[in-house]
Amino acid sequence: MADMDSLTEALSAISVSTELVEQELKPHLDTLLAVLLEKKKGAAEEIASSGILPILAQSLRVKSPLTNQVALVVAEMAREAAVRDPCIDAGLVTVLVPLLNSADEELLLHTGRAIGRICFDNTAQQDQLVQCGVIPRLVAIMRENLENDPLVNVCLLALCNLADMDTTREALVEVGVAEVLTAQLKRATDAERRHIILEVLGSLGESDVLKLQFVESGVPEALSKMIRGLQGGSDPHDLCSIKIASNLIVSLLLGDESMQKCFGEGTGVVYRDVLSWLQSSNTQLQLSGALAIANFARNDSNCVKMLELGVVPHILTLLEQHVDEGDVSVQHAGLSALRNLAIPASNKVRMLEDGVTERIRTLLRSDMPPVQFKLLGTLRMMVDGQEEAAALLGKDEVLLARIIEWCEARDHAGVRGEANRLLAALIRHSRAPEVINAVTKADGVRHLISMATSEHLIMQNEALVALAIASAIDIASMQESFREAELLPTLQKMLDDPVGTVEFKFSALGLICSLANSSLMKEEMESLNLKETLNKLSGHSSTNVATQADTVLAMLSETS
Repeated sequence: MADMDSLTEALSAISVSTELVEQELKPHLDTLLAVLLEKKKGAAEEIASSGILPILAQSLRVKSPLTNQVALVVAEMAREAAVRDPCIDAGLVTVLVPLLNSADEELLLHTGRAIGRICFDNTAQQDQLVQCGVIPRLVAIMRENLENDPLVNVCLLALCNLADMDTTREALVEVGVAEVLTAQLKRATDAERRHIILEVLGSLGESDVLKLQFVESGVPEALSKMIRGLQGGSDPHDLCSIKIASNLIVSLLLGDESMQKCFGEGTGVVYRDVLSWLQSSNTQLQLSGALAIANFARNDSNCVKMLELGVVPHILTLLEQHVDEGDVSVQHAGLSALRNLAIPASNKVRMLEDGVTERIRTLLRSDMPPVQFKLLGTLRMMVDGQEEAAALLGKDEVLLARIIEWCEARDHAGVRGEANRLLAALIRHSRAPEVINAVTKADGVRHLISMATSEHLIMQNEALVALAIASAIDIASMQESFREAELLPTLQKMLDDPVGTVEFKFSALGLICSLANSSLMKEEMESLNLKETLNKLSGHSSTNVATQADTVLAMLSETS
């Protein structure tokens, strides 16, 4: 065993050495190495402060029998954060980088460790490494030494530290890193190696170009295979690998091209595995499966194909598992997937025939705003353009009561907005007297009137159209509610607003046109002197608005 006195003597001998002679320096380097490997407290700091670092740097400039040993000494010394800046100042990084071109695997291992430790958490040094061309060399070393696990680990750790830099990602685009990482992923048997590779893939996958390269090189398939091999166990490290890998697959599916390649017209290995995740007992896989399906459902052709392949029942079963005391994230993701799948018109009809609306109604009892928000959006998508579905849901007293409750959600503007939009959608798409009566009975009219004054143009128009349809179909049952809610004064005020949008004015005039069929509402228009407002609008720059204003004026001029 070496002691600190031996270290002091060795440092003194090295510092007065005039020539870098192997026989002269090797015993002293052995002493340094022994002390460092024994992790003697303060040893690295004493070496750094002794003044020998420039001598070590000089010895690394020319390949010699000492090169490997000196590189190892530097690597062990650099474990201590306090000595890293002195190593940089002594020029050690500058002389170490060229050694990465060596064919000596042992030297590559020591050099990689030394550089990695010295430059750890040092952005400026890391940037210089990338500028010096380290990235292509790291990939080449991994490709040339595929089965040298310690050396590959060093390169992976280096990439992991550099992966967040844009310059790194740019450099990696040209060097085939995807194939190298895929090969290593397939070989990774221990959790530590898996996690390093997954972290590198996660960081680099933020680049759209690399994301596509990963998919073309089979990374998603390799990740799926890894997950299959780890499923069913309870080891925390394996469960962590499953979580990271499944999240990574979901991330890779965000790119349109990469998503389509993984889908493979519904026959892709990744898509089939994702489908099995929905039926897994692992909550993380259930979540990733639902998110992945939502990503696959980003175009109509995929949505139609997935429906044909029977994905919907799996999502519904998953949602039902999590209704009571379930995972909110899984419910949210499952509803997102259903909503996306319901976008094509043909899918809506098929999903309604399969009883989707009845099955997701079980989620009405959820107290979680994120689930409520997604449920409302999914139901709104389901009734879009579907008269029968809108009529069916619009007459459901339990559903309407819950929608009205959510229209008053003070603590969640998103839920409140979606509830109002669904209420309007039920009237707009059903155009059914029974639905209008049910909404009126549930006290929904006041919410539609409030929605008409929303700051969001889409919500304004949806509310005005719904109110106009309801007025045209059954003005008698609604006129009292309109008077109590001061609908006409509200509309007049907004029509008089010089900055009001053309879309709003046109829709508002359409509603007033319907209201004018009621003698009671017509009397209120007279008392408000609405004709003055309409006269101004008849000269509006928008032909549609002007024509609509003239139509209402003509109706008001008729004898009641």
